[in-house]
Amino acid sequence: MINTGDTAWVLMSSALVLLMTPALAFFYGGMVRKKNMLSVLMQCFIIMCVLSIQWVLFGYSLSFAPAKGFWGGLGWFGLNGVGLEPYADYAGTIPHQAFMIFQAMFAIITPALIIGAFAERMKFSAFVIFTLLWATFVYDPLCHWVWGVGGWLRTMGALDFAGGTVVHINAGIAALVTAIVIGRRKNLDSNVPAPHNLPFVVLGTGLLWFGWFGFNAGSALAANGLAVNAFVVTNTAAAAAGLSWALIEWMRNGKPTLFGVASGAVAGLVAITPAAGFVSVIPAIIIGLLVSVFCFTAVSIIKPKLGYDDSLDAFGVHCIGGIWGALATGLFASKAVNSAGADGLFFGNPKQFLIQLATVLVTIIYTFVVTFVIYKLVDLFVGVRVTEKEELMGLDLTQHRERAYTVLE
Repeated sequence: MINTGDTAWVLMSSALVLLMTPALAFFYGGMVRKKNMLSVLMQCFIIMCVLSIQWVLFGYSLSFAPAKGFWGGLGWFGLNGVGLEPYADYAGTIPHQAFMIFQAMFAIITPALIIGAFAERMKFSAFVIFTLLWATFVYDPLCHWVWGVGGWLRTMGALDFAGGTVVHINAGIAALVTAIVIGRRKNLDSNVPAPHNLPFVVLGTGLLWFGWFGFNAGSALAANGLAVNAFVVTNTAAAAAGLSWALIEWMRNGKPTLFGVASGAVAGLVAITPAAGFVSVIPAIIIGLLVSVFCFTAVSIIKPKLGYDDSLDAFGVHCIGGIWGALATGLFASKAVNSAGADGLFFGNPKQFLIQLATVLVTIIYTFVVTFVIYKLVDLFVGVRVTEKEELMGLDLTQHRERAYTVLE
């Protein structure tokens, strides 16, 4: 039987998750130079268009149609068989299409996260092709493995409540690959760009935090106690991580920054995502406090030493935060929170931590290899990087014949 309260909550959560992609556009857009602001917004919005169509045509079928193997196949092509009645294997109290559209929003934002790695230097045509191929051959199979009926990682017992592996590690590893192969921005050593509009960064952070309640609490797929738990621990971990990042900056640099608090809050949201339906408040605080240590180290110490140009720290925040969140799920998960889950290492089940570790490694290896192949194919046929002249002029003008700001300074 369809439950109207559950259905209303999942539809509202779907809208909240959709909002996260425009929120990400402002979060990322505020960080780039003003000559590239519109290019980031355009990339995020075109993803909303392209992947909404891809998802209803074949992406949902590849991801969630029940099948053992690489992906779900095309049995649900064009939403054939995906109707308004409940589908017990995924959500027995809401229409099947409500579950489908909720998952569509995850499929949309995941490749959008990768934008942060190659911002300011990828051709728009190449971006569209790369995104469509990546969603089809990286996101959809991994989604099926972890969440789909018959998926082998799901069968193995992997816990990923709302996308630590499927979304964040997946996108973060793809970000690292693209950052390395596309190369550093021109004149970066002599002119390290600062965020051109911090208020936009904070606006994006606030909207991401707001939308994340749909992302995590909506993944309960019902208006119930599990959704409440996910909501509470999501807010708690984000707050702990924002505070932790500020304290790290304060001790290391003498001053806390607004940009640091925003970065920490996002890192906390990333880390709690896989664990939100499996852990209680105290583990959420620990997860939030520690994720800022790991992510700050990645973006402020390791990245400068290795020299790769992950423009907006998509790898340093989403992949590192996602890895910690997935492993922390294996440490702190408790069946007292979610009887359908499992106990973690600290609750007497070390096997769950090993399963989480294996899931992380599978995600890293698969995504790294296939993303590299897709990038090279796109580069071979259409070329990925803009010319040096176009990069210096900015992508707003060279790719879209528009500019974000018309008032001269």
